Amino acid sequence: MKISNVYIGGWFQRTMLQLTEIYDFLRNRDSQLELDKNKLEELHKQLEIGKIEYGVIGEEYVSFTTALNIQVKIFEDGLITVNNTNVSEDTLFADIDKVQEYYETRLSPALNYLFSLGAPVPKELANIETIYPYFIVCENATRDDILKILASRDNQKYFEFTCEKYSVIRGDKYYFINNKQQSLENIEKYIEQQVFIREFKGQLHRYLNLHRIIWEKIDKIEERKNVKGSEIIAFMSKLDGYSKTINLIDGRINQMSTYISTRERIAKSDSELVEFLAISGYRYETLNDTLKYIQYLWDMTQTYVSAAKSAIKDVKSDVTNNSINNLAIVTSMSAGASVLGLFNESKPTFDAWGIVYFIILAIIGWVTTKVLSFIKTHKKYEVSDIEYDKNIK
Repeated sequence: MKISNVYIGGWFQRTMLQLTEIYDFLRNRDSQLELDKNKLEELHKQLEIGKIEYGVIGEEYVSFTTALNIQVKIFEDGLITVNNTNVSEDTLFADIDKVQEYYETRLSPALNYLFSLGAPVPKELANIETIYPYFIVCENATRDDILKILASRDNQKYFEFTCEKYSVIRGDKYYFINNKQQSLENIEKYIEQQVFIREFKGQLHRYLNLHRIIWEKIDKIEERKNVKGSEIIAFMSKLDGYSKTINLIDGRINQMSTYISTRERIAKSDSELVEFLAISGYRYETLNDTLKYIQYLWDMTQTYVSAAKSAIKDVKSDVTNNSINNLAIVTSMSAGASVLGLFNESKPTFDAWGIVYFIILAIIGWVTTKVLSFIKTHKKYEVSDIEYDKNIK
């Protein structure tokens, strides 16, 4: 059995404009944005770039080789594949680690810094650990050869298929593609589509889980029948944070429909890809349906956080009104005391009794203010109860 290549990849929404920026960075070590020139130079050096190409395969792409026997291809929609071309059966998993190390410690930091300006990535998505699918291309491999290697790393074989030109055995993280008569170019097309589909599906799943997490956090606030005045600011701050996260994620989700339609058109226009995708069981229509479902959930989440913020704002208004009333009481007491002083003396005198009198009034005012403030912060205010049927999820 001969193992020729190991591929990994990823996808995050990009456009041809950003692809041009990547191309300029790879060629000139530069950016039109206000980024640190020295850091750009350092990141570029770490990539150890060799030959650079700009081409079109359904979409525009940039590819480059490296001094480490690594090949990188970046498409205009953000799809990235990284290919280790120096692989052997004896060092297979070390070779996989090598290509993953390049992706994580060299390529990703460079691209992240290049696009560090602009709309932020929600913090809930920023540090998600990605489990890559590893695509291992081999030749003249028997089924037993592949299953033996797969069993040493994956606990389960998901599926396998075979035909005249190729066979595929897929585990959880490892795809073994045994090339019989197929060109490497067509195998790479299949890998690119599989990376996109898996990443697209994975992002939707993360958005589903984030919806659940944020909804439950809002629930903890909404389920409070009443809150103390001292808690209102903290609750408003939390809800504002949830609302910002929801808006950022909602924008990312709404972008996804554009990318999937382009990838679907590319896949269905290529006879080799149609065969690959049909056998592997993926359906772009299913992904579109799932995307619409996730969009619906995030619309619900946006409505829910808005309702929660409105309820807390109503409570805040009640607290503000009470504070104004309390201030009026203190002011009235001070004014009353001053009026009584005018009736008791024909004209003001500055003596020991006047000073004592003033101090007593100040203490009374201070104590009154503190008592009213304590009541305000510890008084429980009713929150409007909004019920949602959670079974619709």
